[in-house]
Amino acid sequence: MLGRPLRRAGRPGVVGVAARTAVAAGTATAVSGRVARHQAEKAAAQQTAYQPDEPSAAQAPTPPAAPSGGLSDEALGNLERLGKLHEQGVLSDEEFAVQKDRILRG
Repeated sequence: MLGRPLRRAGRPGVVGVAARTAVAAGTATAVSGRVARHQAEKAAAQQTAYQPDEPSAAQAPTPPAAPSGGLSDEALGNLERLGKLHEQGVLSDEEFAVQKDRILRG
C-alpha cells in the first residue's frame, strides 16, 4: 500500500467512463419511457372521452348493392360476352339485337 495512491488524480479511467455512460443511458431510458407512457395514457383518456353520437364513415354500414334488374349472374355474363363479340365484329347489329333480346327475356 505504500507505493499506490489511494485516490487517482486526473481523468477517470475506462471503468469510470463506462459507469458514467451507463448511468446517463439508464436515466435517459427511464425518462423517455415515462414520457411515452404518459402520452399513451393521455391519448387513451381523450379517445374514451370522445364518443361520437353517429358512427363515422369508416364505421358506417355499406349500402346494399344496386339491384341488377332481376338478371342472374349468368345472364349478365352472357350479355358481357355478347357485347364483346359485337365489338369485335363477330356479330352483326341484327344478330346482336336478337341474342340480347333472347337473354333479357330469359
